[in-house]
Amino acid sequence: MSKVKVLIVTNYYFSHAEFKNLELLGSLCNLRRMRLEKISIPFFVQLKNLRKLSLFMCNVSQAFESHSHPISAALPNLIEMNIDYCTDVVKLPDGICCIGPLKILSITNCHKLSALPEEIGMLINLEVLRLNSCTDLEELPNSIGSLGKLRILDVSDCISLNKLSENFGELCSLKKIYMRGCSRMWELPSSVMDLEHLNVVICDEETAALWEQFKPILENLKIEVPKVDINLDWLHIRQS
Repeated sequence: MSKVKVLIVTNYYFSHAEFKNLELLGSLCNLRRMRLEKISIPFFVQLKNLRKLSLFMCNVSQAFESHSHPISAALPNLIEMNIDYCTDVVKLPDGICCIGPLKILSITNCHKLSALPEEIGMLINLEVLRLNSCTDLEELPNSIGSLGKLRILDVSDCISLNKLSENFGELCSLKKIYMRGCSRMWELPSSVMDLEHLNVVICDEETAALWEQFKPILENLKIEVPKVDINLDWLHIRQS
């Protein structure tokens, strides 16, 4: 199987499956993409050529906390990482911030995630950061301002997020922000006026009012408030 480039493992059972002899994956020297669904992962195997990793409904906290198998050493050339509905994730390992090539980091529907590593600013090549529906996330670390290549930020439905970092305006490449459902966001840092490349903010009406005051300065800024489509078709009883 040395020619295998894509590996997808899907568990359709109710409980999580566990890998045995996980070390054997290390022999897949040409593996580029891997997707695991509803799997318990005890540690990360060294896959130097892996470019994309997707974890859906997996138990990963044990692997994240492993000091003998740090993620940065196991996946040194990872470009994209997707973590979705991994409900045991409370915090991310600092080692993720040492994966230099990483361009896309998507952590969505991880409701127990309460904070990002302060070292996240080390991801100097990061272009997309998605944190959609991380409902316990309260704030972004100050080092986020060091993400000079970040183009897209999604914090939609982060209902506990109450502020952006004071140096948020240092995101010099930021073009698009998704922040619908950020109901606790009462103010924006004054530094957002420095986001000269920001083109689009997609948010609710309440958050739109916060951005409106900066529109005279951010001349290219477009604020989009998607309409809520309330579909009542399910109430209709069809008559035969």
